[in-house]
Amino acid sequence: QVQVVESGGGLVQAGGSLRLSCAASGPAFKVLRMGWYRQAPGKQRELVAYITSGGTTNYQGSAKGRFTISRDNAKNTMYLQMNDLKPEDTAVYYCNEYPSMNSWGQGTQVTVSS
Repeated sequence: QVQVVESGGGLVQAGGSLRLSCAASGPAFKVLRMGWYRQAPGKQRELVAYITSGGTTNYQGSAKGRFTISRDNAKNTMYLQMNDLKPEDTAVYYCNEYPSMNSWGQGTQVTVSS
């Protein structure tokens, strides 16, 4: 299991953009499917998108068409480019393997103001 550190969150107005980063440890990252997840206040954690080791991507719900997941295996890093952000995107964003393992990083807070 990889250890991860998420970064890049912040406060942004509706319609704005953010790019999240997930720095992972260990050589296993290159062969793992990885995902971005989020947890909004009072809600369960949900999958946002995942990417295979070869770069195939999959998006859930409202992320389609607005978010782009990518990875740089040479840097052991995964990214989530988020455009046209909406207040309902406000959440703590986490990265983890896909399917997720039990150990989670600290996440990065994304707050979108209307």
